[in-house]
Amino acid sequence: MAKRRVVVTGLGIVSPLGSTIASAWEGICNGRSGIRTLTRLDTTAFPVHIGGEVTGFNAEDYMSPKDVRKYDPFVPFGVGAGLQAFRDSGLEVTDENRARIGIAMGAGIGGLSTIEENTAKWLEALTPRKISPFFIPGSIINAAAGQVSIHLGIRGPNLALVTACTTSTHSIGIAARCIQYGDADVMIAGGSEAAFTPLGLGSFCQARALSTRNDEPARASRPWDRDRDGFVMSEGAGAIVLEEYEHARARGARIYAEFAGFGMSGDAHHVTAPPEDGEGARLAMVNAVRDAGIDPGQVDYINAHATATELGDRAETVAIKRAFGDHAARVAVSSTKSMTGHLLGAAGAVEAIFSILAIRDGVLPPTINLENPDPACDLDYVPGSARQAPVRFALSNSFGFGGTNGSLVFKAL
Repeated sequence: MAKRRVVVTGLGIVSPLGSTIASAWEGICNGRSGIRTLTRLDTTAFPVHIGGEVTGFNAEDYMSPKDVRKYDPFVPFGVGAGLQAFRDSGLEVTDENRARIGIAMGAGIGGLSTIEENTAKWLEALTPRKISPFFIPGSIINAAAGQVSIHLGIRGPNLALVTACTTSTHSIGIAARCIQYGDADVMIAGGSEAAFTPLGLGSFCQARALSTRNDEPARASRPWDRDRDGFVMSEGAGAIVLEEYEHARARGARIYAEFAGFGMSGDAHHVTAPPEDGEGARLAMVNAVRDAGIDPGQVDYINAHATATELGDRAETVAIKRAFGDHAARVAVSSTKSMTGHLLGAAGAVEAIFSILAIRDGVLPPTINLENPDPACDLDYVPGSARQAPVRFALSNSFGFGGTNGSLVFKAL
């Protein structure tokens, strides 16, 4: 069976750089940081006081006030991004097409604040009567996918993947394959995350994974920089609408880019640390390029996972060199996490969006805060400011705890 072509016809975002595509992309193109002192969580007892809180988002623009109260915050984030993307696509749901439209939207952690709140209520009263009846349906990983499906009345595949920080990259890849092999004609795909809670922040603090550059929030996320001291935690959501090419063309849809390839792999190494040779990352990129049917030398831009951890940044650099050979010295590579921070399970979708917009506008997103490069990280990371350049093929990487890896390739149509 020949695979059907898949294109991107809608984009939606909820992020620290703004909660519209226009505002977030403007921030990226201008090298603006979305990292600030945290305002919604008392961080007095924590060594970290900074992060990427969502801005410009009103949950009641997408859900009723009653539903907003019932669901964990990651759900409105996901619903917001998903509905934005669907509206952007110009699609309409009808009785004839609703069974051919689906969704794949997950989270890396999910409803942590709801879990904490209900645990506290139980421990205080030691009676189940204090536990909310909405606890489980309001916090499970597939709540966002389910709410988008219910809101739009779509009856196609309804999926929620959980693969740590690779969640939304895998969601996009699996959604595309649903279309390629005929399970759906349209899929909304992405992920969301809202883990600024005592346990969420505290766990990463205890793992010493986070930057403690509290006095300079905008300079804290420093991928590939010699002085990097960990990643900056963020929240938000990203979603894209994938559509079968002939279906999109028949309705005169605006097409952002074509989905070209998807690769997956596992490290089989360590639960949090990548292997020094970057083998799992290399394999995911090689698989994605092969799936796209192109040569490595045709890739113009890589949106790297690059979180600003010492081991991760070095391993990804090695992986890119091994996957792309001589072309590694010529391909533009950047980390938009330098501006957004790390959106965990939502990161892959947000970064796929920036990769798609790089193709649309011929703009290479910058890596900000790269002032003193790590000698072991010596590729073209587009330091400081964005660069104008045609982008025919863009690759986006995501790597997660447990050694789970995913890469996506998009191309200009």
